[in-house]
Amino acid sequence: MAILLVPLIGLVIPPGEAVVVSNMLGLLIGLVGARKVWNAGEKSAGVIGGLAMLLTPVGLLALFATPPEVARVLIAAVAIGAFLLVLLPAKPGHAPGKLETGFTGAAAGLLTGFAGMPGPPVVPYYLRRPIPREVARASMLTVFLLTSIASTAAALALKLASWRDALFALVLFVPVLIGNHFGTRAFGKVSDAAWRGFVGFLLAVSGLMAVARLLT
Repeated sequence: MAILLVPLIGLVIPPGEAVVVSNMLGLLIGLVGARKVWNAGEKSAGVIGGLAMLLTPVGLLALFATPPEVARVLIAAVAIGAFLLVLLPAKPGHAPGKLETGFTGAAAGLLTGFAGMPGPPVVPYYLRRPIPREVARASMLTVFLLTSIASTAAALALKLASWRDALFALVLFVPVLIGNHFGTRAFGKVSDAAWRGFVGFLLAVSGLMAVARLLT
């Protein structure tokens, strides 16, 4: 969601606000079915999510210290990078060690704060491994919920969020909730190839639109 949302709304509002809104929205949508997701995920999700929560405020401070024009370019670059990562082939038999797990958590936290996107390091961590898609999905959603909690709390504590951000997130929540419902119903009913192709297409469109807007 954030990989699609942040680059686009960041073109019409300051990047800092776009990230805060996306993270608030991620918290709202993450609370839907949170208990079920937590019980179905890997233990690694708690480790990655915990590390990410510690570094999320660092990324948030870096974002608000970066000129908006530069931040928009960097956020668009992260979106393009996410598109490329989704296309990477799976690694049969791969079992991430402590170093890879720690790096994934640290990167997820920094990217949550700076770009509102914990996905780029987290998605390959789970989807490139031979684990059930239900486990991968639940693990990723657990990480995303934890980073949303950390980023929203940090934005409020650092006084980087406003009532407008909260209102914008609430307005977006209804259509996202509807889309989440249909997405949940469709989960597991399409092939991995079709899923990767569809996600890759959406990410590519989002990233290219952001880049095209920056060049105009």
